[in-house]
Amino acid sequence: MIVLGVESSCDETGVAIVKNEKEVLANVVATSLKLHSRHGGVIPEIASRMQLESIAGVFTEAVKIAKITPEQIGLVVVTSHPGLPGSLMVGISFAKALALALNKPILGVNHIYSHVYANLLCHRKIKLPAVALVVSGGHTSLFYIKDFSNIQVLGQTRDDACGEAFDKVAKIMGLGYPGGPLLEKIAKGGNSQKIKFACSGAGNELDFSFSGIKTAVLYYLKDKKKCIKLNKDLAASFQESAVNVLVKKSLLACKRKKVSNLLIGGGVAANRCLREKFMASAKLAGVHCFFPDNKLCMDNAAMIAGFGANIYKHGARSDFYLDM
Repeated sequence: MIVLGVESSCDETGVAIVKNEKEVLANVVATSLKLHSRHGGVIPEIASRMQLESIAGVFTEAVKIAKITPEQIGLVVVTSHPGLPGSLMVGISFAKALALALNKPILGVNHIYSHVYANLLCHRKIKLPAVALVVSGGHTSLFYIKDFSNIQVLGQTRDDACGEAFDKVAKIMGLGYPGGPLLEKIAKGGNSQKIKFACSGAGNELDFSFSGIKTAVLYYLKDKKKCIKLNKDLAASFQESAVNVLVKKSLLACKRKKVSNLLIGGGVAANRCLREKFMASAKLAGVHCFFPDNKLCMDNAAMIAGFGANIYKHGARSDFYLDM
């Protein structure tokens, strides 16, 4: 079956076409990131306005790249949660209109679960059950996946998400927005053991907390009066500490659930330091660790279409009363 996916949960506008759950025929993404960077973060009103202006063109481009006609689409899948309300409304409204015009079924899906599914678009040998970590600007969560229709939350952040902490620390250091890639760049060549930071604990051993380490960076800079724009050691030390806690808790979850497959997804999964740490530590623990291609770590509609196709096959359904 040919499935069309629509993604508009934050500042990207994505439309993709996927065949047989895993074959990506087209994956088009338009972003308003440059507009948000002027303000140091995502402005919801700007995001939804740009999505409203661009979604029809993104759809047209995706159909053109996939070399299909709209009538060949068998299912329309759209991100219904979580996300910015105005942005979600644009995507859901467009998906409803398209599905009605084509007389095709519509399915709303979870954006976070779709980040995990992105791995299946890149790797053909993944076996379930597995533990999954989604680490992004808005979410840091651990899941146990028996299959994609049966997903259990094992742990999640109690405050800042990991990617949010990266952005805030980058802002404290005067690096700009989005901060994650900028912080990763400045951390290269830095001494990651120079400064000891710790992520505070949480009641549940598999939960996360990143607000404390962000505050620790702020106080360190105030106390030491460092030249923050050139402090490679600080960036490297923060990155090392944040990544270490992700690795530790993910492998603990694998041990508790007695699984040997670990799936990583979300925008922060594109971080090279994180990938290297996970691969090395997972190998020592006897765990197979998987990442999507970098372009599929970011918000995109291919993961939405693929995940939707999978759970639709197993009975998931929506109707035209679909809402956020």
